[in-house]
Amino acid sequence: MSNLQVRIETLPKMRMISAYGFGAAPEEIAMKKMAAFMEEKGLLEGYGTTYPHYGFNNPSPSAGSPNYGYEIWVAVPAGVQPCGDLKEVQFGGGLYAVTRFENLEAIGSVWQALVQWREASPYQAAHHQWLERLFNPLEPDLSKSVFELYLPIRE
Repeated sequence: MSNLQVRIETLPKMRMISAYGFGAAPEEIAMKKMAAFMEEKGLLEGYGTTYPHYGFNNPSPSAGSPNYGYEIWVAVPAGVQPCGDLKEVQFGGGLYAVTRFENLEAIGSVWQALVQWREASPYQAAHHQWLERLFNPLEPDLSKSVFELYLPIRE
């Protein structure tokens, strides 16, 4: 990953809708909930682009268990209310080091490269939420997934 392209971006405060999954494949659980919600609200057309899709482990995987959690946040228009077990989240925003890549299989190595980039940069680690933005959440071929990883930083 020596050719890692990184930009610095400040994400604004955003109102999000949250879907949560827990188990051996929590991303799939949360994704099904969010896709059904977006379809029900008539927002499927812009899901991932007009309505940004962010995700993160919650809690992260731990040794000895195949189970972990994954939470998806999607920024939706004012007036769109959560339903079922989806919740409203107020995201506080923050400063991030961001890199873009394709293919879900690369996500671990890209995260490692982004952390190494930060360690060699003038930026420090920060404690606001790290995020994985997925631009095409409805794409069934995961090798065609387009991601941006958001690593929290501070000056």
